[in-house]
Amino acid sequence: MNYIVTDRLILRGWNDADRPVFAEINGNDRVMRYFPSVLSPEESNCLADRIISEFNACNYGLFAVEEKESEEFIGFVGLHRFNFEAPFSPGLEIGWRLSDKSWGRGYATEAASACIEYARRHMLTERLYAFTSVHNTPSENVMKRIGMAKVGHFGHPALPDGHWLKEHVLYAIDL
Repeated sequence: MNYIVTDRLILRGWNDADRPVFAEINGNDRVMRYFPSVLSPEESNCLADRIISEFNACNYGLFAVEEKESEEFIGFVGLHRFNFEAPFSPGLEIGWRLSDKSWGRGYATEAASACIEYARRHMLTERLYAFTSVHNTPSENVMKRIGMAKVGHFGHPALPDGHWLKEHVLYAIDL
């Protein structure tokens, strides 16, 4: 099922054919540079299962992204409900993870902008968040390009004190 179509991308539900490519993306050191570790194929499949489960529960989520021209799955961009210990939690975040083969083409910005409009049109939340490690300037730049404003920093509760990825930037946009 297609949920969102942009000029160059299709944001859709997931299918089993996405899983091997998703495992490659999650096992790629470049893609996972700002995450605690790469994922094994089993961990990647568990993540895909959680994404699909959230889709089934909410009828939206982290959309599978497909290039229109090539019809290739290139990763995900979309919406995710979070509920971890933080002053701004629980909430709805926008996030992305794309194959490094598709970087530099503006796909994250294009898809994330479309997801913001989707959230606004379907009145999913009053405020949408995005966050990443303070070291991940490429993702932070996407947040800026899609019209989000920096609202602060926080220590991600899933990471231990002293971990190089602990400190995160927090962005938000009011819908």
